[in-house]
Amino acid sequence: MARKKYLFSRRRFIAGSAAATAGFAIVKPSAVSGTAANSRIEVGCIGLGGRGRLIAGMLAEHDGFQVVSAADYFPKVVQTVGEKLGVAGQRRFSGLSGYEKLLASKVDTVFCETPPYCFPAHVAAAVDAGCHVYLAKPVACDVPGCLAISAAAKKASRSRQVFLVDFQTRTDPFIIEAVKRTHNGLIGQLAMLSSFYTDDGFPDPPMTGNIESRLQRLIWVNDIALGGGQLVAAGIHAIDVALWIAGARPISAVGSCRTARNDPHGDSADVYSVTYRFEDGLILNHRGEHIRNTHGFNCTCLAFGRDGYTETSYSGNVQIRGNKGGYRGGEVENLYNNGIKRNLDTFHHSIVNGIYDNPTVEPSVDATLACILGREAAKRNTQLSWDELIRENKKIDVDLTGLKA
Repeated sequence: MARKKYLFSRRRFIAGSAAATAGFAIVKPSAVSGTAANSRIEVGCIGLGGRGRLIAGMLAEHDGFQVVSAADYFPKVVQTVGEKLGVAGQRRFSGLSGYEKLLASKVDTVFCETPPYCFPAHVAAAVDAGCHVYLAKPVACDVPGCLAISAAAKKASRSRQVFLVDFQTRTDPFIIEAVKRTHNGLIGQLAMLSSFYTDDGFPDPPMTGNIESRLQRLIWVNDIALGGGQLVAAGIHAIDVALWIAGARPISAVGSCRTARNDPHGDSADVYSVTYRFEDGLILNHRGEHIRNTHGFNCTCLAFGRDGYTETSYSGNVQIRGNKGGYRGGEVENLYNNGIKRNLDTFHHSIVNGIYDNPTVEPSVDATLACILGREAAKRNTQLSWDELIRENKKIDVDLTGLKA
């Protein structure tokens, strides 16, 4: 793959997509060909920043959904986006309690796109309210949050509610086929996995009197309590594919990290080197770098086997080469948008057909926990086992002092 492909920043893509959708045309329910207004699934969108706004625009153009309620901490954001979405003024909510008011407004489905620290509380309330849930990743910032998401998803399944976590890589046809062939033995027994995630980081301005200023423009990725830190919020894309290929979760991690960006204010490191070990001896090496140094975006996973290797990428070529044959695959294109579209279609299909097995949740929780394991091992510069991490069950508190209720 040409080097220029890697210079495309996922962060810039998110920003560009949000700008592009800021002026999207609203499709009236009654104007959808062959679809009655009352047949569309009523949606409440919680979190309307870059990604939340993008998905809200895509929902407005989807034949099967209608956005009827919206919530964001910032009043100006929810008013602006709500106006464009055609959401009634009385169904636009702001402040920390905005999500509760949205749920009280009675919606069928909730889309959660806030900073991840909110997810455990928002998801639990949504499931209790009887809503289907569409959730961004990572699913939480700490172990208790991950376990809460897992419990909420199990409750959703028992209550016949759909719960989907929006990973894009697991929807790509080339990646799906490459993983399938790897599992079927095309490259032989796995020996080692290598994952990479590099990007140019996110704004990290000086702290203010409270965290309000950190809740926008992806600044929260720099704060472990709000977004889990760079490894958890960003590196998870590559690590999730590695776990998918491995077909297991790691038993331990050892690593190192450092903060190398200019003028840091958040507590997340931005350079990581982590080695994971699995029960069968398989090794996963992960490298992450999140500095504005022109290197650009690269999200890749390589699987090395006895007879060949598999290469996957978020925005590049997918292929298998080996002694027993290979797989030509192809180039992954526009996965950020296309992955969302495929997930929206799957989500809608599951709701209308009553499919409640919710298969995306467990691997998403495992991927988040694996990234937390790597983050903690690297911070402590030591080896840490999965079981130790779960036993610690360390909760990370968020200081909400001074925020608008």
